[in-house]
Amino acid sequence: MPHRPRGPVPPSRRGSRKVSVSASPLMVSVSGIRGVVGDSLTVPVLVDYAAAFGRFVGPGRVVVGRDARPSGEWVLAVVASALRAVGVDVVDVGLVPTPAVQVAVLDHHAVGGIVLSASHNPAAWNALKLLDARGEFLDAEASARFHAGVGHGGPWVGHERLGGLVAAGGAVDAQVARALAHPALERAAWPRAPIVVVDGCRSVGGLATPQALRALGAMVIELDCAPDGCFTRGLEPVPENLGALGRLVLEHGADFGVAHDPDADRAALVGPDGVPLGEEATLALAVRVVLARKQGPVVTNLSTSRMVEDLAAAAGVPFLRTAVGEAHVVSGMRRVGAVIGGEGNGGVIAPEAHLGRDGTVAAVLVAQAWADAGGDLAAAVRVLPRYVMMKARLEGVRDWPARAQDLVAQFADYALDTTDGLRFSQDRAWLHARPSGTEPIVRLIAEAPDATTTRALLERARRAFTA
Repeated sequence: MPHRPRGPVPPSRRGSRKVSVSASPLMVSVSGIRGVVGDSLTVPVLVDYAAAFGRFVGPGRVVVGRDARPSGEWVLAVVASALRAVGVDVVDVGLVPTPAVQVAVLDHHAVGGIVLSASHNPAAWNALKLLDARGEFLDAEASARFHAGVGHGGPWVGHERLGGLVAAGGAVDAQVARALAHPALERAAWPRAPIVVVDGCRSVGGLATPQALRALGAMVIELDCAPDGCFTRGLEPVPENLGALGRLVLEHGADFGVAHDPDADRAALVGPDGVPLGEEATLALAVRVVLARKQGPVVTNLSTSRMVEDLAAAAGVPFLRTAVGEAHVVSGMRRVGAVIGGEGNGGVIAPEAHLGRDGTVAAVLVAQAWADAGGDLAAAVRVLPRYVMMKARLEGVRDWPARAQDLVAQFADYALDTTDGLRFSQDRAWLHARPSGTEPIVRLIAEAPDATTTRALLERARRAFTA
């Protein structure tokens, strides 16, 4: 018997759904599944999803890589066995950042890839994140087709047709090479070698970024760059988790600091004063560096700071917002031929490296921004458009359709975008309300040129939920 009902409901593009298989939920989303190892993420679950993916992509190679969380080797063994049992050859690239797996899918001419990482979830979690033959996360249409085949079982191959298993090195080197080849990098014109502190989050963030920055001549001081999975801070690279990085930047008189999440597809920054700059600054700095050298469209999601939109307008290039999620942003970038894009959570997507969020690409583009500002990252940040962003979460919201109507009425004088939740905009201020796909909460993000206006936007939105 399958571990879950036949014909699972494909995830919405807004988020993920709970599948209650045990005490904790199995989160099923457009990019794959995640859960607590040994609880919701069990051997039958891993076998079911990995085998379904092997049947979905068909014969050929599937690249598999993992972050440093303690369950990684065990999950890899189960997933690789299931793939081989449906006739798929497995290329194990080992302990690598998520973007290295994406690059390896291209380099190995694979039919797909699986990233074993629960990103910023706690150590007890793990996940299968699914890539297509382009090394990109499945889009909504492909994801729906894949999920429709989960839970139905299927044929297993005989011993003579079992897939092979090879360990392949060099994935991190290949990722770094693509980052260093980005045409916006002009190392010969740098005023000096920067001093950079890299916080690898005791995971794979310590593998690629120090290597890339050193190749550019930087002096790198490592913080938690040993990929042993013994996490010492909150896993999201948000300001409240970057105290140790800030102290080390000050101690060494560094030019800036870079912090990654456990799978290193995002990068957050700490300035020379040891103060976090906020995740939104990473993408804005990268966009400014690229647009100074190449004209073309810019794409980001509905929740990203207006800084990016202003930078595109100043450069006179097209600008597009998509639903939240890397797959949606990548799809938009392909559609308009974007030269740069990403998400405001520190996820930079530079197509001249590859079409995926890459924390190492982000780090080297930020180093170029530092150089463009004469060796002063604080100066580079000061010339960015100024906004104040605030976030809130409303608990226990179980009647989103009714509350959404109240919210629309509350913001009747604002332009409305319903691509992903509700986004209201007027002049240079906006509010984005998105219901969670996993719990009864609504996430609110507001931004305006000043804190008073931003705070008023959030309070105005709250009234729609308390009336």
